[in-house]
Amino acid sequence: MTNKSSRNVHIDFLRGTAISCVLILHFSLAYGLDNSPLGTLLPTWFLDGLVENGNYGVTMFFTISGFLITSNSLARWGHLRNIDGLTFYTYRFARIMPPLVLALAIIVVLGSAGLPYFANTDGDHNLPASHFVVGAGSVLTFWHNVLMQSTGYFNYCLNIYWSLSVEEVFYLLVPLLCLSLRRTWLLALVCCLAIAVGPIYRQAHVDNEIYYMYGYLACFDAIAMGCLTALLAQRISLTRSTARAIRVGSLIALAIVYLRGIQGNEVVGFSIIALASAAFLFGANDASALKPLARTLFRPLRWLGRHSYEVYLFHIIVLALMRNLLSRDDVSYDTRLPLLCLFVALSVVVAALVARYVSEPANMAIRSRYFRRIGRAAITETLLPP
Repeated sequence: MTNKSSRNVHIDFLRGTAISCVLILHFSLAYGLDNSPLGTLLPTWFLDGLVENGNYGVTMFFTISGFLITSNSLARWGHLRNIDGLTFYTYRFARIMPPLVLALAIIVVLGSAGLPYFANTDGDHNLPASHFVVGAGSVLTFWHNVLMQSTGYFNYCLNIYWSLSVEEVFYLLVPLLCLSLRRTWLLALVCCLAIAVGPIYRQAHVDNEIYYMYGYLACFDAIAMGCLTALLAQRISLTRSTARAIRVGSLIALAIVYLRGIQGNEVVGFSIIALASAAFLFGANDASALKPLARTLFRPLRWLGRHSYEVYLFHIIVLALMRNLLSRDDVSYDTRLPLLCLFVALSVVVAALVARYVSEPANMAIRSRYFRRIGRAAITETLLPP
């Protein structure tokens, strides 16, 4: 189990911000927010930028993942060439698979029963329930994004799990690269190559969002920036004032690029979001405590950051159930904003229950059994598990 006292509050904040972007995007796609009090109170350009660019939140997640995997590996094994591949994979399996299997089971059961927004009928497709063998199987075997590139959008709930395939392939590659290359400068060179290839790949597929947003090569540059930032943070110490200035400046950059939007910035927009996120993480290496007022104001975002994986997996199930009960036309101007609040609240409750009764006990049980089998004491977390 993660030791809460060792958590980096700044990273939790960024993760909470990222998952909030995703939540707002998916709710807006389902019900819209223009015809709501927010559409009246906020300028159109600001509201559109806020709700339409949630995929930038996923890019933030990729950068955080690269940073944390590298930082945690350095903390556990001292050097990346010393990484224990079996232990690494066991940690990833224990964290990812238990809640994922539960989410997939819910989607497959409800989809096979023909419940709208769970069945394989998204977009122009009307696929049989048997397609769940391929759809859910692709999520478990790291190629769901590739399936979407060949099939298109085919299942409302499963569609969002493309990003998990990107993460899973990264986890698969980490020990292989570390143990084969062994030298830090070679790993850094691979990261630089991924950073260079990302915009080129997106430019080549700029007319197809499933490619320029979901492809492995479209996303690995963000992960690589996180990895390089972790390597840099290991070697450079910042004063508290410098770290704070970097965090504030990077947040301003994130806000500007985010509101500018993805449309028209498909090639470099994701790179800049990743770079600004990496800068924030570099400044977050100073894990100083927040002041009391900031701690109170940012507590909801930090909670979302701590439980972002469960929120990611299950918010789409909550939203699909809501869409089965209420269509977009059933929601009025006055009820749209309360419905958004209800959606977030239900997603939080479900995520908390899954974390408490599935993720945490299963994570502990798998790790404990593994370390008992090899006759070693479990390694405690030093940062937080991606």
